[in-house]
Amino acid sequence: MEQSFFQRLGEDIDSYIERDPAARSRLEVILCYPGYHAILFYRIANALWRRRFFLLARFISNIGKILTGIEIHPGATIGRRLFIDHGNGVVVGETSEIGNDVTLYQGVTLGGTSLEKGKRHPTLEDFVIVGSGAQVLGPLVVGERARIGANAVVLTEVPKGATMVGIPAKIVMGRGKKKEEAFTAYGTPTEDLPDPVARSFESLRAQLIELTNRVEELEAEKAQHQSDQDDEPDQPASSCGS
Repeated sequence: MEQSFFQRLGEDIDSYIERDPAARSRLEVILCYPGYHAILFYRIANALWRRRFFLLARFISNIGKILTGIEIHPGATIGRRLFIDHGNGVVVGETSEIGNDVTLYQGVTLGGTSLEKGKRHPTLEDFVIVGSGAQVLGPLVVGERARIGANAVVLTEVPKGATMVGIPAKIVMGRGKKKEEAFTAYGTPTEDLPDPVARSFESLRAQLIELTNRVEELEAEKAQHQSDQDDEPDQPASSCGS
């Protein structure tokens, strides 16, 4: 058990080396990365939580929050190699489940929308990336290799490999295999992402063209009706009596 615990801590360090080009050494990660510190506090607090030392687990978790600005409930379930980049303001709720090789950026909230007991926080499957400021709310599932864009608010299930942006978040990119395998910083692709402003203008342009065509049709019908009236012969006045 102890070997597995320390092995996970080593893997957490490696995840920072692999995914942050600014990390020059493992020692630098251990000393200077609050995201790693938060995971370290979580691993200790979670081990106590699973042994039913609930108060002590919450106390250690609270110390971690004060020192790092990252709040991870000790009851959350977190897999291997979690990478919390920058990290300040990250909140992970009690019934959250995070798979392996997940990336969270600053300001992310994995929150609940209910006061009921039981599962009320999201599940993030393997290789999910959640961009800065994003909110993932409720007991929903974010599929493997999905990407949540910065400041998105996710309220529904996210399919495997999808990219979600907006408030409320909607799918803007599919699940192409090549794109699924590529790491996307902040969960927000910089290529092939539809421009919402351009899309709005395109929608307005299409509606304007449709309205213009309809007006032309109505004007043509009116002109034809007027022409038909002009072509009708005048009716003679009827005579009355002798």
